[in-house]
Amino acid sequence: MVPLRSRQQLQGHQVIGLLILSAFIAALWVLPAWAQIPASTDIRIALITRQPSPPPLYEFDPVPENEGIAGGQLAIRDNNTTGQFTGHRYILEEEALEEGQDAVAAARSRVASGVGFLAINLPADELLAIADALKDENVVLFNVSATDDRLRGTDCRPNVFHMAPSRAMLTDALAQFLAFKRWRRLFLIVGPQQADKLYAEAMRRSARKFGLVIADEKPWEFGPLARAKADSPTTAEALAVTQNITYDIVVVADEAGDFGDYVAYRTWDPRLVVGTQGLIATTWHPTLEVWGAAQAQTRFRRSAERLMRPLDYQTWMAVRTIGEAITQTKATDPGTVKQFILGADFSLPAYKGVSLSFRPWDRQLRQPLLIVQPRFLVSVAPEKGFLHQRTPLDTLGFDQPETSCKAQ
Repeated sequence: MVPLRSRQQLQGHQVIGLLILSAFIAALWVLPAWAQIPASTDIRIALITRQPSPPPLYEFDPVPENEGIAGGQLAIRDNNTTGQFTGHRYILEEEALEEGQDAVAAARSRVASGVGFLAINLPADELLAIADALKDENVVLFNVSATDDRLRGTDCRPNVFHMAPSRAMLTDALAQFLAFKRWRRLFLIVGPQQADKLYAEAMRRSARKFGLVIADEKPWEFGPLARAKADSPTTAEALAVTQNITYDIVVVADEAGDFGDYVAYRTWDPRLVVGTQGLIATTWHPTLEVWGAAQAQTRFRRSAERLMRPLDYQTWMAVRTIGEAITQTKATDPGTVKQFILGADFSLPAYKGVSLSFRPWDRQLRQPLLIVQPRFLVSVAPEKGFLHQRTPLDTLGFDQPETSCKAQ
C-alpha cells in the first residue's frame, strides 16, 4: 500500500508531465515555416523514347535497353534528395514507343494528364512535330539526343531546350584540339547516310573557323566493313583510298558506325583517325573522374549495373535542370521554370568543372566537351587559349552573331 504522501507526489509528477507534453504539442503548431515539413507536390516528368531495335546476333557493344532511362532515374533520385526538404516529389514517367507508334499522340496524352516537362529522345523531325503540336501548351521540352544544327538554327523552337550538343559543337571541339596540336591538314571521308553528310558539313565549317585545311575529301563506297568484323575482298581498295594524299589527320563522318572503326590502322600512311570514330568529342565518358565525376560514375554503376553513356548523362542533365530550377525558384509552373533557366541566375552543376547554363539565343546548353579515345580521356574543350567575351564555352557551336534562330 502506497503512503498518502508518496501517492500525492506521484500524482503531482504525472500532472507536470502532462503539462510539459501539452506545451510541446502546442509548440509544434507554432513552429516557423522553415522548420515544418511541407506537404508533398508531385513534379511529373515524362521521358519519351523509342524501343531500341533488337541487336544483331553478335554485337560487340550493344545499346542497353534502358539507355537514357537509367540516367533519368538517377536524376530523379538526386532531385528527390532535395525534394524531401522542399516538399517536391519528382516522378519519371517512361514511355518507350513501339515502331510506328505516333510520338505526337503520346506527347499530347502525357500533357493532357498533367505532365508539364517532357524529355524527348527522338530524331529531329519527330521532336519538331511534338514541339509544334504543343506550342500553345504550358509545357517545356528537353531534347536529349538530336544533334542536328538546324534545331538550333532555322528550325529552332521556343519551347525546346537542348541538352545534347549540336554537331557544330562536337566538330568545333575536335577542331580546337587539332588546331592546338597544330595538326592542320585534314582528309575527310564521308559516309553515304544523310547524317554523315551533315556531320561532314559541320566539320568543314569548324575547319574554316579554326584555321584548318581540308586537304582532300572522298566518299566511302565500300559498304559497312566495320560491321563485317573481318577482312573482305575490298580491303585493298579501301586501303588505297588514303594513298597519294598529303594530310595530317583522317576525319571520318560515319554516324552509323559502318566504316569509321575500319579506317583506323588501315591508312596508307601512319595517321590518326578522328571524327565519329577514333578520337571523338562527347558529353560523357566512363574514364572521366575529375570534378566529382567519379562519384557520379559510381552511383550510376550501382543503380544501373553498367557504365554511364552520353545519352544517360544528357537525360540526367535534363531532369536535374528541372530539379535545380524548381529548387531555386520554389515554383513548379513550367512557364516560370522556362523563364528562369533562360536567365542569368540559372546554373547547373554537372561534373564538368564549371556550372552550365543555356544560350538564350537558341536554348542550347553550354558545356565543356570531352575529347576521348575508346578507353582514355585525352582533352577537354574548350582548349586553353580559345577566348570569348562572355565565356569560352561559347567558342563551341553557333555564337549569337552567327545564329539563324528567330525564336529569341
